[in-house]
Amino acid sequence: MRPSNPVEVLYHDHHHWLTGWLRRKLGCPHSAADLAQDTFIRVLIARETPTLIEPRAFLTTIAKRVLFNHYRRQDLERAYLNALAQMPEFAAPSEEERAIILQTLMELDQLLDGLPVPVKRAFLLAQLDGLTYAQIAVELGISIATVKRHLSKAAMRCYFAL
Repeated sequence: MRPSNPVEVLYHDHHHWLTGWLRRKLGCPHSAADLAQDTFIRVLIARETPTLIEPRAFLTTIAKRVLFNHYRRQDLERAYLNALAQMPEFAAPSEEERAIILQTLMELDQLLDGLPVPVKRAFLLAQLDGLTYAQIAVELGISIATVKRHLSKAAMRCYFAL
């Protein structure tokens, strides 16, 4: 029996193709299956499913975004693990703490997504390194007034994301 829901039809007709497309991009069938599911979850949670003339183009666009987030997460995780490798062994966090920190970093990265790099850097220097406005200004080579504007912009992003 053929599904009647538009998302079910899309899944039924194109899931296998999308998984193959992702497998060619990633080289890993397990990651491809996970990202294909993530792509369809995004379709499911969309406010409305558009009438599709080119369903594969539609799915490819969403899958590219999912793939970009996957690569970004890998880069962030790699940077975090490199930072951990620089720490003395006695100061390294437990596996549970690592997972919590990594999840927090992912959420923070997503929260700050779209902000200009100097704004992100100022925010991270203030929040993670605990630098003062003057120290951030010196570090970034900008005025204290610009630091305040950057931090205000980042704070507004965080406030409206909640």
